[in-house]
Amino acid sequence: MSTPVSKESVMESQPEKHTGQDESRSLDKELVNGDIIEARLPYTAEEERAVRRKTDLVILPLLCMVFFLQYLDKQSLSYASVFGLLTDLNLTSNQYSWCSSIFYIGQLVSEYPFIYLMSRLPLARFVGVTIVIWGGVCMCLAAPKNYAGFAAVRFLLGFCEGAVSPAFVTMTSIWYRKDEHALRVGAWITMNGLAQIIGALLMYGIGKNSALALAPWRALFIICGALTFAGGIVFFFAMPSGPDKAWFLTEREREVATLRLAKDHDGGDKTNWSNKQLYEALTDVKSWLVFAFGVLVTMPSPVLTFASLVIKNIGYNKFQTMLYGAPSGAVQIFFIWVGVLGCFLWPNRRSLIVMILIIVPLVGNILLLKLSVSAGWGMIVASWLASVISDVFSITLSLSASNVKGNTKRSVVNTMYFIGYSAGCIGAPQLWKHSPRYISGVITDLVAWVLLLIVMAWYWYSCSSENKRRDQLMETEEVPVFEKGADVTDGEDLTFRYTC
Repeated sequence: MSTPVSKESVMESQPEKHTGQDESRSLDKELVNGDIIEARLPYTAEEERAVRRKTDLVILPLLCMVFFLQYLDKQSLSYASVFGLLTDLNLTSNQYSWCSSIFYIGQLVSEYPFIYLMSRLPLARFVGVTIVIWGGVCMCLAAPKNYAGFAAVRFLLGFCEGAVSPAFVTMTSIWYRKDEHALRVGAWITMNGLAQIIGALLMYGIGKNSALALAPWRALFIICGALTFAGGIVFFFAMPSGPDKAWFLTEREREVATLRLAKDHDGGDKTNWSNKQLYEALTDVKSWLVFAFGVLVTMPSPVLTFASLVIKNIGYNKFQTMLYGAPSGAVQIFFIWVGVLGCFLWPNRRSLIVMILIIVPLVGNILLLKLSVSAGWGMIVASWLASVISDVFSITLSLSASNVKGNTKRSVVNTMYFIGYSAGCIGAPQLWKHSPRYISGVITDLVAWVLLLIVMAWYWYSCSSENKRRDQLMETEEVPVFEKGADVTDGEDLTFRYTC
């Protein structure tokens, strides 16, 4: 239900009293018809901080754990290639590229059924089941004896992992307010860099163990899969379906968690499907720009898979390759938090921050293109810089989490992002075929980053102009104001303002 409201009519909330609770009320700033007013909230600022702190201590580690395991699985292919995968399975350069691409074909295929299931089933339980299954599939990567078998298991692994990333964007918007998204998304995206470091060191340690009955790369997949399987069980039982069901909060804290999230007029985790919201998602230009984010952020991603081969092919042995590649993860983490700090200091300038961060991988790819193969450490550092992708990835994900409302629309737009993500990851590895320089792949990266600059500027303009249009509209006309927590879209709720 909605109530028409104009600048002259502002409704004041009547907080419910709670016996035994502090009757003081915190002040919050709320947008009403273009004006910023102070509204009294039915809980204190201290209560909100306590709820957010508990959420950070339980929900955020669960998200970080799963994202770490997912990226460790993805990066394991790169490490396995250095420790005998290519020779044991007699893989050609083209077949290795397809082993990378086919994972994302599986992920792309899974998006279509998962977009429906994520809006119909309890999200946390559904994701927990997929994590357990993908852990089992990952262990199966140790079994194949040829290219066909390995590629088939890679496809199944991608299919099983398809729900995780779009679901995590939705979960972030369910548990956190808009101004908290960038920091939290940055935290779980940081696991990409950490997985690069831990994965390289893990492969180094496995490779040094000469007593293993299995080839080192097979042992790596078994270990990664077992860790994921165990992590999935923990996630299934520990992740609540929403703030109102949070086992780690008291009854009063669950109420505060629900109320504080309602300030962003978010509908929460609902199990319904709306064809109207589907139509709005598909006809909103911002949805297609989000799709373009997914494509263009991941077109340069093969540099992560091929970086180990780049280092090995310029003259280093497999153990040196692991050690020299590991700092790439630390470089990733550094720039992720540069981006997070930028979002904290300038919360409504995320698009500009992305455009600035793009300069780093642009420079890295230019160096990969221009430096001599004999440059040694110059090529290694260039590969580190070219691999700085996760910082841009995290902020574009946070924009998607902050700027889309409605249960169905949010699921559709998040899935569009990851359909684009999968498409980019499918096509791009096919261009990385000519070692050691991989010229066509590096040029593709450069083109993708330049196009992302243009698309990001378009998104910034689109959100900013729509915010101005709504401000002007509310100065002159009555607009509907929906109940807090109603399942309405950002297009329907004209009091909603986009983060630029």
